[in-house]
Amino acid sequence: MALNLSVSPASLPWSTKYPIASTDSSGRFSVSSKNAITGGSLSLRLSSTMRGGSTGGKACTVRSSLDTVGPTVTVGQVTEVNKDTFWPIVKAAGNKAVVLDMYTQWCGPCKVMAPKYQELSEKYLDVVFLKLDCNQENKPLAKELGIRVVPTFKILKDEKIVKEVTGAKFDDLVLAIDTVRSS
Repeated sequence: MALNLSVSPASLPWSTKYPIASTDSSGRFSVSSKNAITGGSLSLRLSSTMRGGSTGGKACTVRSSLDTVGPTVTVGQVTEVNKDTFWPIVKAAGNKAVVLDMYTQWCGPCKVMAPKYQELSEKYLDVVFLKLDCNQENKPLAKELGIRVVPTFKILKDEKIVKEVTGAKFDDLVLAIDTVRSS
């Protein structure tokens, strides 16, 4: 039995990078949505072709769509959030660790940390990486989260802040993420 799964729209970065469906040795099919936290419209197309025997080959196509509401997070990427999208994404993350980079456009240490933070998002695929520009528009959320200096990294688990790293301290950030992941 050959199994092919295509995901539309093809613009979803995780659609081809991360498997979301599989078959076991007996041909049972299962779908995993662990890579998609929330958002957008997802359309699945399943094609299963049976080969062999006197029948030659048969094809069966099943189509389904799943509509979800809310902002979208891409695994292996840093997602920009604002005062309106932050908490819905944190809630949708469930028991996954969420790391928030609180920065400003003018902050030199923030600019130094940005590419390193992106690398962490590509390394820790079981963690949600977010960034918040602490500009005037997002000031209420920054205040709610208790920011004092930039950059500040808040690590959340189960919708609660469990760790904080202030300043451009990459090694401290990695240690904090590892600690939260293992708890």
